[in-house]
Amino acid sequence: MWRALAFVALLALAAYGAVWLADRPGVVTVSWGGYEVATSLAAALVGVMVLAVVLGFVWAFARGILNLPERLTLSSRRRRQARGYNALSRGMVAVGSGDPIAARRHAGEAERLLGPEPLALLLTAQAAQISGDRAGAERAFRRMVDDPETRVLGLRGLFVEARRQDDEASARAYALEASRLAPSVTWANEAVMEGQCADRDWSGALDTVSRRAALGLSDKAAMRRQRAVLLTASALDLEAGDPERALAQAREAVKLAPDLVPAAALAGRLFARRGDLKRGARVVEAAWRAKPHPDLARVYLDLRTGDSSRDRLARAETLARLSSWHPEARFAIARAAIDAREFGRARDVLAPLLAESPTAHAYALMAEIEEAEHGANSGKVREWQARAARAPRDPAWCADGLVTDRWAPISPVSGRLDAFVWQTPPDLLGRAHDAEPAPAAGSLAAPEPAPVGKPGNGLDTASALPVGTATPAVTPMTVKAAPAKIPEGVGPGR
Repeated sequence: MWRALAFVALLALAAYGAVWLADRPGVVTVSWGGYEVATSLAAALVGVMVLAVVLGFVWAFARGILNLPERLTLSSRRRRQARGYNALSRGMVAVGSGDPIAARRHAGEAERLLGPEPLALLLTAQAAQISGDRAGAERAFRRMVDDPETRVLGLRGLFVEARRQDDEASARAYALEASRLAPSVTWANEAVMEGQCADRDWSGALDTVSRRAALGLSDKAAMRRQRAVLLTASALDLEAGDPERALAQAREAVKLAPDLVPAAALAGRLFARRGDLKRGARVVEAAWRAKPHPDLARVYLDLRTGDSSRDRLARAETLARLSSWHPEARFAIARAAIDAREFGRARDVLAPLLAESPTAHAYALMAEIEEAEHGANSGKVREWQARAARAPRDPAWCADGLVTDRWAPISPVSGRLDAFVWQTPPDLLGRAHDAEPAPAAGSLAAPEPAPVGKPGNGLDTASALPVGTATPAVTPMTVKAAPAKIPEGVGPGR
């Protein structure tokens, strides 16, 4: 639209100029070298315009001849770049599809055509990686490190290669250098924090967490949780040598993550050691309301040293009321009742669990009741132990396939922070759990001691089994899992 208007305006201006010249005739005379040329003003103007056009064409032709070598060089360079980027694209596709031969061929062509192009070096490194040429990949990444524009990318590649070769020292050095050059790089920050946790440098890890939050690499909730876990880990290390500092860190961890069981259990234990039983009880009770856990129950029952078994049983009853009779509360009452030798009370509190959702722990406690009351040779002990061996597993601390009864701040397998989760371990063997019938009332009540069968006395071992049950087809035995190896400084119930 505007171009059309401009063209019309120029055309009108030219017409106006022509009319203006026609209305004002004149003669132009040129004298040069004894000659004199006279012409009209209009003809002179047309001649000047034609001469300007001819001179323009002559100058353009001369400039084209002078710039021809440069133009040929530029054209050749562009063709090489086009071929190089085409090879680069094909190489990336080959890497993605897992074709090492094509990837190496296209990588070599791209590097030959493009020179030290960052993407060409990256393709060369990736082609070497999928080909299993670790030395070639490392050489490519080191060339990238020499270029300031690709230094962080090269450090990432060297970090990955060092991890693959189990060279943790080099991997940490690469991650530390990358985090120094680019503080917002996520992988470098995570690797640095993993190294600090592996070295039990909890203060350094806390600084890293704060820096990540300041850079916006983690949200506020994740930062609070990580700080709570790190403070708990530090407090566990300080528990024996500096209990006051450990208590301060444990209390801060509880404030940051009220549902972090190890922090609450440690704070309650340290309060009790200092003699502040009320504050210790409040900390444990608050955590118990949020998440009933056997570690909390143990700390709560052991708050006052020297208490009688009946006092411990009374505190277990308090936990049950606080959690609306959660299964963990029933287990705590049963354990305290066994210690107090109130076997009837222990049977009564376990009865709902045995009828609704029995687990290995419930059956094991029933076996303990029978053993404490009638001795290890009782047939009922073996029956309950057999049921425990076939029953679903109880919740435990799980992380990266590791199952243990001890909490740790990091996973011994992967080094991840806050990896342990309290959950029912998956049944990887896929064993089918027998649907156990609910025990008869007589089997839960305190029975009369049964004689142990001996050869020649006319007694059958089946007569010592609980009422309403059948003799198991397998030989009863107590199955106990070997404790998993946990980093030093993390004790039971932490």
